[in-house]
Amino acid sequence: MSIHLELDSLSVERLASVLSGRPGMFKLFYDTEDCGCNGVLVILVVDAPNATDIAVQSNSYSFWIDRQQEQQFDSRMRLEADPSYPSFKLSSDAGMFSSNIRIQDRRVNSAEE
Repeated sequence: MSIHLELDSLSVERLASVLSGRPGMFKLFYDTEDCGCNGVLVILVVDAPNATDIAVQSNSYSFWIDRQQEQQFDSRMRLEADPSYPSFKLSSDAGMFSSNIRIQDRRVNSAEE
């Protein structure tokens, strides 16, 4: 399945801010550690994709999804930044995936505070 991700202009700005001019790519990921549930959707900032990751078509940035989580997503999705909060929502024509997605910077030597 080919996955396409549309980003709104505020998302593009926020993602650029997170990269801070340093190399990196984004990964949509259901984090299941310590949540006792099906997982919490996060956007990981990574140095490089894993061997099991597949590319997502995006108009602005490199996005990846783990092949084992591919069935969790739709073929066409939209990522929109919340104008009043540092989070994103991911949706498709079929519905909402999450309205409170956070970014976790997992790059080596991350500048995260």
